[in-house]
Amino acid sequence: MLKVYKGGKGSPPSNKRPVIARVRSFIRLLCAMVFLAMGCSILLVVLLKWVDPPFSSFMVQERVRGAFSAGGQQKIRHRWVPLTRVSPHIALAVLAAEDQSFPTHRGFDFKAIRKAIRQNRTGKRLLGASTISQQVAKNLFLWQERSLIRKGLEAYFTVVIELCWDKRRILEVYLNTAEWGDGIYGVETAALTYFKKSARELSRDQAALLAAILPNPSIYSARSPSSYILHRKNWILRQMRQLGTKPLDALKLGRPSPEKPAKGYAAK
Repeated sequence: MLKVYKGGKGSPPSNKRPVIARVRSFIRLLCAMVFLAMGCSILLVVLLKWVDPPFSSFMVQERVRGAFSAGGQQKIRHRWVPLTRVSPHIALAVLAAEDQSFPTHRGFDFKAIRKAIRQNRTGKRLLGASTISQQVAKNLFLWQERSLIRKGLEAYFTVVIELCWDKRRILEVYLNTAEWGDGIYGVETAALTYFKKSARELSRDQAALLAAILPNPSIYSARSPSSYILHRKNWILRQMRQLGTKPLDALKLGRPSPEKPAKGYAAK
């Protein structure tokens, strides 16, 4: 006798529908988690437009690494100062060294990216093209190791930051979260550590020296600068003279007051 199944005459019951339903449920859950994460990240960026972050992702990672290292935990030194209490010299030096198109771009310097790609293809020393906005996204929310996932998240946070913050706020957060040496975070801490003065009192020469160590502050030092750092400092000073006060005027930062010729550049 032929047994008739609900799914059709002479055919066994199908298990495809439960599997498809489970896949659809998983996809819906995954989409909901992604949208929730995006919503939380956007709310956090909006909040940090007015609230000064007490720490950055890099600071937390350094504390964690120190807790599990044989040498013990690295002391983190960090002191926040508003942009109004930072010397225009250091603002201009950082722009000259790290991102000269900062006042005009929208988070990405595509001209610098194309130049970096061309130079890296020739086999020369790797050239980076990260803007200050991208560095803020990385320092504040992400991790140091390079990967496609990190670069993707960095691009996402850069877009959100550029949409939510103005340029002054981006520069303010950058100056206060950038690393200037082992355990030294923020321009105020760097100025006090290397020159025994506040960030608002930095001279043009001292500002250029601090900006010179930014590419790799764990290796380079403003206390005993190498010949490479001194060469880079002089290059930054030339760039500052060429830029003039246009970047500062665009960001409404005020112009640096005239100063006497520096007697020396070395940190005390």
